[in-house]
Amino acid sequence: MEAIAKLRYHRGSARKARLILDLIRGKSVSQARNILMFSEKRVSDPVLKVLESAVANALHKDARKETNEMIINKALADDGPMMKRFRPRAQGRAFMIRKRTCHITLEISDLAEASSGQE
Repeated sequence: MEAIAKLRYHRGSARKARLILDLIRGKSVSQARNILMFSEKRVSDPVLKVLESAVANALHKDARKETNEMIINKALADDGPMMKRFRPRAQGRAFMIRKRTCHITLEISDLAEASSGQE
């Protein structure tokens, strides 16, 4: 059984979020928690919250599941809308600053389902 959790409009670039998501993709939930807790990247805290939310969604669907039998199937970071701000520059010019956002999606499933889907 699969469970999905999403974080939308996170204030950070998708490129930086993908660095962390690449580390945890395909790992078990307990391994991913350890990686995220000891990572020094700023985006690791929101990703950890999304992971906990996905685990809670899975347990809500089926309370008999064990968290150490779950694996991360998909970990995506898509670009969100950009906030555009302007800064004054020399000789009366304006310089645009792009404040990026991203949407983070995690999908977890049982270890047995993930291995049967690979074959």
